[in-house]
Amino acid sequence: MKIAVLLATYNRKDKTLTCLSNLKDQEIPNDLDLEVFLTDDASSDGTTQAILEQYPDTHVYHGNGRLFWAGGMIHSWTNALSSNADYYLLLNDDTFLQRDTVRIMLQSCIDHYAKHGQQAITVGTTKDPNSEEITYGGRKLYSKYQPKSYRVQPQAHSIECDMANSNIMLVPAEIVAKIGILSKEFTHAIADFDYTLRAKKAGFSVIVAPGILGFCANDHEKNWKSGQVKLSERVKYLYSVKGLAYKEYLLFIKKHFPLNLPASFLKLWVKTLFPIVYDLFKKTA
Repeated sequence: MKIAVLLATYNRKDKTLTCLSNLKDQEIPNDLDLEVFLTDDASSDGTTQAILEQYPDTHVYHGNGRLFWAGGMIHSWTNALSSNADYYLLLNDDTFLQRDTVRIMLQSCIDHYAKHGQQAITVGTTKDPNSEEITYGGRKLYSKYQPKSYRVQPQAHSIECDMANSNIMLVPAEIVAKIGILSKEFTHAIADFDYTLRAKKAGFSVIVAPGILGFCANDHEKNWKSGQVKLSERVKYLYSVKGLAYKEYLLFIKKHFPLNLPASFLKLWVKTLFPIVYDLFKKTA
């Protein structure tokens, strides 16, 4: 059995090497092969050289410096398709795995199929190494008509969710054959939510594996500019793919929550034009 591990990196050499070290130290069955496909998006910190020196079996590909996260992962995934892997493991390079993470993820996926006769995307939950708070993993929607969601608390057994972050995400090849890989419509952070929602619409499950399976600091908690930031900077952030990703976010809403499109449009502009009002609203909500 083979798992193709997919990574994208940009100027995070030390974190990337730690991530690969955690991956190499995984406690996995002898008949399981982990093959790593990594895209280095034109890093200037010696990432590629360090990887090839310490982990020469890694398949390293090169971006043009403008791929961002989703573009880099698409590049890695596209190259991994010819490996005929049974599963694809999406992994963020700033996510550090527990020693039994891959085994738990795989077993959860296998058990779900045995019980339900249906393949599932399996998601691993991460927590902040300092605060111990859950940072990434599965999410449940409050309503199927709007994108507002909450983090799923992992249990002692796998549980269903609606959409998920791909910091640790295992995708069976059967799902890839049906719905493809991440969409090129999204450049950076929305692609994983879109992918898991697409899988659900195609009749597959998305499940959260048991327990905390990795560590990753939360760097997406507040996604708008407030305080003394100039309006021009706030508008720039609105359109930035690493900011509010205005066009791509509205496309995401149109695809999955069309009835919420007017409200989402208004929310983005309130965040940008009236951030103080939005800050007050968030505090009292």
